[in-house]
Order: sequence, then C-alpha cells, then structure tokens
Amino acid sequence: MQIKLHIKKGDNVMVIAGNSKGQQGKVLLVDIAKKSAIVEGINLVSKHTKPNSKNPKGGIIKKESSIHVSNLMLIDSSGKPTRIGRKLDEKTNKSVRYSKKSGEVIK
Repeated sequence: MQIKLHIKKGDNVMVIAGNSKGQQGKVLLVDIAKKSAIVEGINLVSKHTKPNSKNPKGGIIKKESSIHVSNLMLIDSSGKPTRIGRKLDEKTNKSVRYSKKSGEVIK
C-alpha cells in the first residue's frame, strides 16, 4: 500500500516551521519514502563541487534541500494556506483533495 501525502509535485506550498518559515514556493519533487519534498528556492544549502563539464571551475553552489512534508502547508486558489481533506467524488468515484478552509476541490 502506498502512503498518500497531502502535497504533490507542482503544488504551491508555504513553509510553516523551520528556518524558511513563511516562504512560499512550488514543489519540484516529492519523496514518498522519506516523506519529504524539494521546494523551489526554499531550504537552500551550500554545496562544494569539484570541477566538471557542467561547472568547469567548480566551487560553491546553492542548491535546494529536502524539507519534511509536515513543515509544508498547501496554498489554495485564494492564496491562503489551508489544511487538506479527502473525499469521494460522486461523478468519478475517485478520492479527491479539497481545501478545509474554502471547501473547494484542489486540482
């Protein structure tokens, strides 16, 4: 059985805890096994790299690091962070995510 998380790739999220608290970004990657996600422009770390074909000089680069999904909150269409619920869609008989704040279905 696969665990379902409240965020998916492409969602807009807000960080609710940690050093990046209050920042918003787009989810680039979700790791279900680690229950973590990489968010664009958030939780940047400095990584030392050796010279290679991509970066011939090498040096220090800034890169996004993963952040636990419990520290992320989805932003709904109104632009405010909201909790997520799941309900069965009557038309398709599939589970859909909905905003607990506004009640609207999240695509």
